[in-house]
Amino acid sequence: MTGQDEEALFNRASRMYSLEIEISEAMLTVDSARSTSFDATAFEQFLAARSEPAWVTDMRRGAFETYRELLVTELDPEEWKRVDIRAFRAEKFSIPGPTNAVAAFGTLLADRAEFAGVVSHIDAGCSRATLADKWVKQGVLFGNLTELVRDHGDILKPHLMTTAVKPDADRFTAWHAAFWTGGTVLYVPRNVQVTEPLYSLIGLAAEGAADLSHTLIILEEGASATLLEETSSASATAAGLHVGAVELLLGPRSNLRYVQLQNWNDKVWHFAHQSGRIQADASLQWTVGALGSKLAHIHQDVFLDGKGAAAEVNGVTFATERQVISYYTQQTHNAPNTRSDLLYKDVVRDRARCIWRGMIKVAKDAQKTDGYQRNDSLLMSDECRADAIPGLEIEADDVRCTHGATCGRVDEEQLFYCMCRGLNRTEAMHMIVEGFFQRVYDRIPVEIVRETLGQAVERKLGIGGE
Repeated sequence: MTGQDEEALFNRASRMYSLEIEISEAMLTVDSARSTSFDATAFEQFLAARSEPAWVTDMRRGAFETYRELLVTELDPEEWKRVDIRAFRAEKFSIPGPTNAVAAFGTLLADRAEFAGVVSHIDAGCSRATLADKWVKQGVLFGNLTELVRDHGDILKPHLMTTAVKPDADRFTAWHAAFWTGGTVLYVPRNVQVTEPLYSLIGLAAEGAADLSHTLIILEEGASATLLEETSSASATAAGLHVGAVELLLGPRSNLRYVQLQNWNDKVWHFAHQSGRIQADASLQWTVGALGSKLAHIHQDVFLDGKGAAAEVNGVTFATERQVISYYTQQTHNAPNTRSDLLYKDVVRDRARCIWRGMIKVAKDAQKTDGYQRNDSLLMSDECRADAIPGLEIEADDVRCTHGATCGRVDEEQLFYCMCRGLNRTEAMHMIVEGFFQRVYDRIPVEIVRETLGQAVERKLGIGGE
């Protein structure tokens, strides 16, 4: 190679690098003038249509001002630089008005068990809220956030977006805090053990519908509960938007099993900020399944705030076609003798992309911390991509923290072995994918969740009916 050739190659690489930086910066900003469905006029109309306590309205107004400020503020590049949201147009979506229309949803969990209570939200409105009388008599609350902030504000006000998900975290949390449309609340009083699972559905049916629902779970000291929640689209073609938040607040010695299955169609944009705060000797088992959406980005925090707190986080992601599914996870140890264990498994096919950025943080006083995180990715095509970036930030000196990430292709020899024993290629792929996910399945104690995830993976692979 001549000196001129080397110089030309260097200049080309420099231009490509500069272009990449410009694209990354563009991905972190949006044109606020386009957000006409959520501007000041729309916000005032939204408030006028609601009947809420003054403290809720004041909270919304403060969040809206924060939202307007953050619209012109760059998103955190560490979290967002790999997520391309330049094609996202907020003005294409709006919060639907009240409707009596009935939509059918192909849910994954709704018919699989007898539930102690059911809450359903369709197109940003609550269509159903039930709870068995025996739990009502014990002081359990399970229902629509819009109603419960009016009827039980004394219980909810200290917790709603005050300690877990905060409105000023970024523009999406501020947007959510200003426009939340309802959501599911579970409150379990001290020492009450809800032995049957509860179920929550968040659905989108109308074209261009925006859902900004909020899930708030509060367990008092010694309480326990299981909530299974899923998102679903009534139509395979209707575009939609979800800007959500999840807050899991566990008092001392409480126990929560929370499952969220994201199963939107491939026209839905999904943004969510989810956070759990765990007090002394409490335990959280958090399972997520990411199967749907056009693009999904989830910021997931687990804070271990009390001595002896424990959290296990399980994730199953299957991205196909041109899907982009991104998780930004943080396990923050704020107290001694705490334990966190995160395991995410991703399968990526076609031209899809999965992104996982994980971090374990250990505060100076959080001695005897045991923290673990791992992400494994299985690539099923030449054009798919998986990015996995684990990390540690440790200030204490007596801890055990480990992390890891793997990424690999489906082994053609494994496929050949399976096909030699009578399986076709799709069935062989399914066997390999199921084996890949099995370690996560083994960590899930709720049988219907294990079965549901397995069947959902089959449908993604084109096996079986809907």
